[in-house]
Amino acid sequence: MSTVLVVNSGSSSLKYQLIDAESEESLATGLVERIGEPSGHIRHRGPDGTSERSLPIPDHTAAFRAMLDAFAESGPSLEDDPVVAVGHRVVHGGKRFFEPTIVTPLVEINIEDLADLAPLHNPANLQGIRAAKTAFPDVPHVAVFDTAFHQTLPPEAYTYAIDAQLAERHRVRRYGFHGTSHKYVSEAAAAFLGRPLGELKQIVLHLGNGASACAVDGGRSVDTSMGMTPLEGLVMGTRSGDLDPAVLLHLARRAQLGTDDLDELLNRRSGLLGLTGHGDMRDVRRAAREGDENARRALDTVVHRLKHYIGAYTAQLGGLDVLVFTAGVGENDAALRAEAVAGLEVLGIRLDEERNTASSGDTRVISTDDSPVTVLVVPTNEELEIARQSLQAVGAAG
Repeated sequence: MSTVLVVNSGSSSLKYQLIDAESEESLATGLVERIGEPSGHIRHRGPDGTSERSLPIPDHTAAFRAMLDAFAESGPSLEDDPVVAVGHRVVHGGKRFFEPTIVTPLVEINIEDLADLAPLHNPANLQGIRAAKTAFPDVPHVAVFDTAFHQTLPPEAYTYAIDAQLAERHRVRRYGFHGTSHKYVSEAAAAFLGRPLGELKQIVLHLGNGASACAVDGGRSVDTSMGMTPLEGLVMGTRSGDLDPAVLLHLARRAQLGTDDLDELLNRRSGLLGLTGHGDMRDVRRAAREGDENARRALDTVVHRLKHYIGAYTAQLGGLDVLVFTAGVGENDAALRAEAVAGLEVLGIRLDEERNTASSGDTRVISTDDSPVTVLVVPTNEELEIARQSLQAVGAAG
């Protein structure tokens, strides 16, 4: 058996999954939380059951030790089936990284250098890489970048209309995110339909606490809603999405908000949370059902923005074959799916109400049989995509 360990490292957490590279089956999953706090916590689910422990986890190196202990306790055995690669999710690759990349000291330097573009993510991703290399010193480590899939954006899609020399000097352009998910889902949609990926014009809506839309033409990202950072685009759990930049100037002058205050406002106190006091779509929908006008307006705003991007990307693609909903909200909120496409029959989108509301965790068609555009729900699997890409990089290097 060949196994790949997939790691998603945050500043105070470590998610991991062990995947059988041949069957693509998940063998174990786990989460280490509260790294750096007085008492940390690890939850591990393996073939021998689920184990949980609370213990001091001062840093990411200690988090990996706790993970290895959990594998020894609840399986599977990493001695019987050694890991052949460790795949790491890295949020920002700038314009330097456009494919899965074996981690070298130079790659680490580049990830660190790009931290000013993703200060909440890249430093934590790098901490995880360095700790993992200590835990698995003889195994190739691969960085898989959220931005990589969007390296195919044409200049007109990634360019901001500001002073060109200033933008070049400070790396100001659109990069896009959720690329690993958009790649996996668009390919899975084509496979499910039994149609060549290269012939399909798709819009993928990755809707979770973070949300983004992507126009995929023949398997290539040609436009996407997130920009230089994951802040641009759709309304999200705590992020504002699209905003007139003059709003920031106005708030700086009138509300005396500094750059850190504005960063906190737009990333952590906006979106659904800012509009309703709830950052979770389920709570917002519950409040709307109970008559909360702010919650209803927030849902309407989310839907308005979704329709905007569906229409815009249909135009950019020159037509549409497949519309795909994915991620936590996209896969599970039938009401939002129905609201997002209501009135879009003019674009060839016709939803089947019974199919849309049927409970299922599988890939499925939710449009009518006579709908010119096929509407799908496709569960995303970023961990599997990272495992695939990690093996690809190791194979190319070997």
